Amino acid sequence: MEKPEIHKDDLHNDSPRSSSLPDDHTHHAKHTKSEEKARIDALATAPGMSLSSFAHLDEKKILRKMDSRLIPMLAVLYLLSFLDRGNIGNAKIEGLVEDLGMTGPQYNWCLTVFFFTYAAFEVPSNLLLKKLRPSIWLPTIMVAWGIVMTLMGTVQNYTGLLIARIFLGVTEAGLFPGVAYYLTMWYCRHEMQYRQALFFSAASVAGAFSGLLAFGIAHMDGVGGYAGWRWIFILEGLLTVIVAILAFFTLHDFPETASFLTEEERAFVVYRLKFQASNKNDEVKIAQDDSFQWKFVKDAFLDWQIWLNVWVYWGKQARLAGIVAPLYGISLFLPTIIRGLGYTSSTAQLLTVPIYVTASVLAIGTAYFSDRLGKRSPIILVCLCIMAIGFIMCISTGTPGVVYAGVFIAACALYPAFPGNITWLSNNLAGSTKRATGQAIQIAVGNLAGAMASNFYRSKDADRYILGHALELAFIVAGIIALLLLVLNYRRINAKRERQMGEGAHNGYTPEEMSALGDRALTFRYVL
Repeated sequence: MEKPEIHKDDLHNDSPRSSSLPDDHTHHAKHTKSEEKARIDALATAPGMSLSSFAHLDEKKILRKMDSRLIPMLAVLYLLSFLDRGNIGNAKIEGLVEDLGMTGPQYNWCLTVFFFTYAAFEVPSNLLLKKLRPSIWLPTIMVAWGIVMTLMGTVQNYTGLLIARIFLGVTEAGLFPGVAYYLTMWYCRHEMQYRQALFFSAASVAGAFSGLLAFGIAHMDGVGGYAGWRWIFILEGLLTVIVAILAFFTLHDFPETASFLTEEERAFVVYRLKFQASNKNDEVKIAQDDSFQWKFVKDAFLDWQIWLNVWVYWGKQARLAGIVAPLYGISLFLPTIIRGLGYTSSTAQLLTVPIYVTASVLAIGTAYFSDRLGKRSPIILVCLCIMAIGFIMCISTGTPGVVYAGVFIAACALYPAFPGNITWLSNNLAGSTKRATGQAIQIAVGNLAGAMASNFYRSKDADRYILGHALELAFIVAGIIALLLLVLNYRRINAKRERQMGEGAHNGYTPEEMSALGDRALTFRYVL
């Protein structure tokens, strides 16, 4: 489609549809999604456009609109995702292992295989999200895993449960990296962690909700001839399918086609995103290249910062399984841990709730502070150190109160650190294809730590789990080292680019060449 000639004055119209545009563009209903997207892109990148062109708009009001329309549904999707992948921990203490005649190692394998397929399908899923509409792709995979979850309630043996967990990994793979990337298509770098935390805190709520829900559903034991643990899978799977159907009609795709924003508000959002990572000098601002090209996918796989970020991610994967292990260990093992401290199954379900609620509040508060400060690494470093303290408390004694406190402390450091790490990498990747690929790589490879940690805490090592704790502490130390290396390299590269810009080195590139370089362009500055 040929782009119309547009001037910055076209935006100075308060109506949702600018009357300065040609007549055949007047009515939004006449355009396909792709045509509308191209038209708003043209408005945002027209020659002479600058932030002053949008000075009359209320940026905070626009952000509030976006928050209210995007975050609640995304949080619900992730809540259900985390609920469905972790409720096997609740089902275990309600008799799953005994009813299926499984051994301890077989149960651990059911946890492990999920991560293999989950990791394998994350990059392909994010590339499909890049090519397709989010409002179609995300609800579709959600319906798929809801069906798998429901059928998991009918398995009759270890093999059936193992196969169901394999397919759950395939179908759930695209949700978390997809939403993490999706948010970067709406919010600027300095706004991201707060929104990621709002979305990710749904995992904390899922943990609390999972315990309460499992506590209630377990009382259905015997209804319809099904054990209580089967009803946990069946009812939570059906809930996922119902919400997925609603999501088809409530998710928005891109800022360019957002019906809840006026035309000039959409152009403003797109302008901010395209030029957010450039050097602040208006004369050398370079729009990010958002086209899909396989070379950008290759660039992501070869980027040093992504692989160092994976190590930081692995360091934070040391979370609460056994007594303290990977992120998913909170939902997979925590009820079992607490029951092992001498509580009944019902009390163990309920005692997980305070941990999740506190962690969720801290994650949102820390993210707000991080966005205001404009820094990521210092907060992540502090959280890693506090996590280590929680581990040490659990290793040092078998006293139930101390172990519970250690779990509490580690969780309260983990949940603020996680969105910080995801946001930090997304802040430092440009343009959108490389960012989609890079975030998926980080989450996919990072989640392999979950597969390993599922086997760190062996039943024969109970009750102290010294080996598992030692391995998890090693991951935290590796994460701290990787974080420090990232900071040193980012500082060095930013300083070098400042010198090169001062010497006029950027004049040797065309805007198109600079745009194609993405985060390797001289105009790009890494966030610390």
